[in-house]
Amino acid sequence: MTASEAFQAEPAIPAAPNATEPRLIVEAGVAARVCAIAEPVIEQLGYRLVRIKVSATEGATIQIMAERPDGTMTVEDCETISRALSPVFDVNEPMDGAYRLEISSPGIDRPLVRKSDFENFAGHLVKIEMEIPVSGRKRFRGLLAGVDGEAARLHLDDAAEGQDTEIMLPIPDMGEAKLVLTDELVTQALRAEKAAKRELREAKKEQRRRKSETRSGKKAGLAATR
Repeated sequence: MTASEAFQAEPAIPAAPNATEPRLIVEAGVAARVCAIAEPVIEQLGYRLVRIKVSATEGATIQIMAERPDGTMTVEDCETISRALSPVFDVNEPMDGAYRLEISSPGIDRPLVRKSDFENFAGHLVKIEMEIPVSGRKRFRGLLAGVDGEAARLHLDDAAEGQDTEIMLPIPDMGEAKLVLTDELVTQALRAEKAAKRELREAKKEQRRRKSETRSGKKAGLAATR
């Protein structure tokens, strides 16, 4: 068994800070088997699993989307997860034969898998495909209007005249839910990315200041003993 690797990191919108919140939309089949191996490793590293997808791309590809609890994800984070997963996959053999391992951020038009995802992205356009039909339908598209219990409230953008434009969709009964890329979503993502970079710069600045103070203290201590 061999695996090649790819890393992708994109601007992300901060998610809920609850690192232990369970996913309500989960994988099935081969992807579920991969998840059983990968998710504990990812969580031990301090990240949250978003989605695992297995495809026939380039022979076979295991795509793992993950994020920090605040919703950010860097190339370095992807590399950290890949280095931790590779030896675990070598021992546990998630698939037969060779495969390509791809670690990435959820991206701007990200999947929604946790209750907090549906809460955080209220007001944005989403596409939802149900595993269990609602009102005879499996596919829905509209503005996300929040959560009631474990059901997402959706304002349909294709409701026929005279029909109710709002519908409640149980999140655990969904097969897939994903944000639709819009100008508003891109703007929000870029703002979040700038804020994250600003916080990182401030953290590094504070770290340098503390190191400088430590060095100064050591020098003062040495001078006092001479």
